[in-house]
Amino acid sequence: MQIDSLKILVVDDIILNRILIKEMLAGFSCLVSEARNGKEAIEMLKKEDFDVVIIDIEMPVMNGLETTRYIREFMEEKIKNMIVVAITAHNPDLYFSHFKNAGFNDLLTKPYTFEQMEKILNKHFANRLK
Repeated sequence: MQIDSLKILVVDDIILNRILIKEMLAGFSCLVSEARNGKEAIEMLKKEDFDVVIIDIEMPVMNGLETTRYIREFMEEKIKNMIVVAITAHNPDLYFSHFKNAGFNDLLTKPYTFEQMEKILNKHFANRLK
């Protein structure tokens, strides 16, 4: 599956997690940028257009919940409505309603797989599949 020119911002404080997700996304021919925390992500979102933010919940400086709330409340309309996918090691059955209330569109649980990523991208971007 390829998704035409999909631009994704991966936000995680752990470089190995960013590398893993970036490698997974290479299989979809996406353009991927990286940020180490929510504060960096916000600055990047102000300067560059992205279609998706894939963000870890637990990070120093500004975590995924704080960042997503900020995006939904304070960013310009185009950014407010973008797809934001949470990354977490927490059990989704116990935590997803909390994450959804924060404004996440979807949840990717660790350990993540290519199939999980494909399902999420297909769900939100089926109209851009090649």
